[in-house]
Amino acid sequence: MRLTTKGRYAVTAMLDLALHAERGPISLADISKRQEISLSYLEQLFSRLRQAGLVSSVRGPGGGYRLARSTAEICVAEIIDAVNESVDATSCGGNSDCSGGEQCLTHYLWTDLSQQIHGFLNGISLADMVARAEVQEVARRQDGRAVGDTLDQVVEQKVAIIGGLQ
Repeated sequence: MRLTTKGRYAVTAMLDLALHAERGPISLADISKRQEISLSYLEQLFSRLRQAGLVSSVRGPGGGYRLARSTAEICVAEIIDAVNESVDATSCGGNSDCSGGEQCLTHYLWTDLSQQIHGFLNGISLADMVARAEVQEVARRQDGRAVGDTLDQVVEQKVAIIGGLQ
């Protein structure tokens, strides 16, 4: 049993958005750079997150995405559900056909576990995650790396310009 990449990336991107919300609308390019998630994949995820009413988009220069509700009102399970994912511990995907087309002996155990996991994730809000010191530390490191990458790009561009002048 594991959470798929789609679900993990959706939660990661939403947490990034929550951590940087005070800066105004956040571009997917910024999230992509900080979290190392492809921009096209984020576009697909945010389309679903927007349809679920978890984010809103702002068009134009300085545009991007914002949380549609407060961080305390958005739970991790809701994010995973929005991208059509589930945390399912059964081997049959909940279809009751795990043993030769029929229900296996332990089907209800794994179904109950899946429900417990969903309930656990439903009890964790983005605000809970943002409040964690460990999350704040990782975010500071990622922000520093993103700024360093931008400075490196500026230096490379200036070196290329100077090289072209010689």
